[in-house]
Amino acid sequence: MDYDYVIVGAGSAGAVMAARLSAKAGVNVALIEAGPDYRSDQTPRAIRSPNPHQIITSPDYADYRWDALTSRRTAAQTPRTYWRGRGLGGSSAINGQIAIRGTVEDFDDWAAAGCAGWSFDDVLPAFNRLETDLRYGGEAYHGDGGPIPIYRAPVSLWGAVDQAFAEAALDEGHPWAPDHNAPGSTGVSPYAINSRDGGRVSVNDGYIDPARSRNTLAVFGGSHVDRVLFDGDRAVGVRVCQGGVWRDVRGGTVILSAGAVHSPAILMRSGVGPADHLRELGIAVTRDLPVGDGFQDHPAIFLPIRLAPHARPPGGFRHTNACLRYSSGLAGAGPNDMMMVAMNRFGDSLGHHVTAPDGEDVFGLIGLWVNQCLSRGSVRLASADPFDQPVIEENMLSDPSDRERMRDGVRRLLSLARRGAVRAIGEPVIGLAADADDATIDGFALANAGDTQHATSTCRMGAPDDSAAVADTEGRVFGLEGLRVIDASLMPSVPRANTHLTTVMMAEHIAARMLGERPSAQG
Repeated sequence: MDYDYVIVGAGSAGAVMAARLSAKAGVNVALIEAGPDYRSDQTPRAIRSPNPHQIITSPDYADYRWDALTSRRTAAQTPRTYWRGRGLGGSSAINGQIAIRGTVEDFDDWAAAGCAGWSFDDVLPAFNRLETDLRYGGEAYHGDGGPIPIYRAPVSLWGAVDQAFAEAALDEGHPWAPDHNAPGSTGVSPYAINSRDGGRVSVNDGYIDPARSRNTLAVFGGSHVDRVLFDGDRAVGVRVCQGGVWRDVRGGTVILSAGAVHSPAILMRSGVGPADHLRELGIAVTRDLPVGDGFQDHPAIFLPIRLAPHARPPGGFRHTNACLRYSSGLAGAGPNDMMMVAMNRFGDSLGHHVTAPDGEDVFGLIGLWVNQCLSRGSVRLASADPFDQPVIEENMLSDPSDRERMRDGVRRLLSLARRGAVRAIGEPVIGLAADADDATIDGFALANAGDTQHATSTCRMGAPDDSAAVADTEGRVFGLEGLRVIDASLMPSVPRANTHLTTVMMAEHIAARMLGERPSAQG
């Protein structure tokens, strides 16, 4: 059968689009997901856990990840695993569960750059609509009836690294900000998370599962999309492998929500992307657009702390509950351009430059990342084979502003590590002299910077005359009919925050505009 909407990817954006669009009577929606299809009550325990280490690293859960996907973080590094979720919920099923919004300035900057309708005032209703804030739901800038619960652990339930980090940051003069999602807040905050009763609430739980009973929604798991199908300049469906058999799934509107890595890959295999790159791979060019350009993620440095026995958390303990946003005042950056976080447990891809011979529970981490970053990388196809993973060059710290602020941030991190509150829980494994010069710190950062799994901006939205834009402000791909991109790849720039909540917001925001439409499967 033909569908009104064919949505590719059941992650932080695709799940929202499927739930919102299928709520309209008479509309047929197909949600196509490469990974496992499972109901909320079938969620593996490792996904529910407050700590994502097992779901990210254990070979028992490889079906829920793209383990063959790698990226090179900086020009000084070699490629290594880049964590992306696979299956119902997408990366919202394997991430750190952080529920932090971008700043007011992020969205006002988007609007000023040509993305009309995306200022903070424009997007606030969508942020409110998606959440049930368990502490601040009564405030005008929060919601209390949405599908995503927003929880903040009380300080009494924090880990030793959380508490020491927060105390040290306050001693350094940073203010306390009880709600980092309040407009204008800055300083030390409890990290809000999308959690209920100690367990993760993914978009599979919040959006897809409640919509399963509708006869307007069909969910296809284990279905790998190769490319978009076109009739002239109009998208008419996708080519998909289901159970080893290739078939076409046709629809009136195709929505790519496969994320900032795989949405551009699908577009490029469809002939939509940089013409020279496509021709090199023998792919006929349908539309020459800067697909895959502009990749961003937050470059991060993590400082390990060899924890004293009393500070070591039990297995499965929540990995982080505290963060610090601050303004460096350097290189023309705006408010909250930098971020620090506490990590109670060593694990996953963080602190990869540290060897933990006594086991992961011996180490905690305090981390730093460039929250408002300017460096940009790329996503390109390795081949035209739909089962080959794309090539990611993150190009982190290539912009001088990012290097300057990272350098300053490393010095602040070292200062914080020398505070008594941190020394009381263990011994920092610094690897840098307190008086290290600029070149030494730059070299350390380039060699050791990791990402924060915040991939964005590879199919940027913008004005029609923006040469860097792939789509308009509702995700419609320029020059093509019936094709949209709605996920983190649409962001003009990475927000000053973990990206999950902003991605959900974007889908809510665009879905609200689309619900007055009624595209037919015929056109």
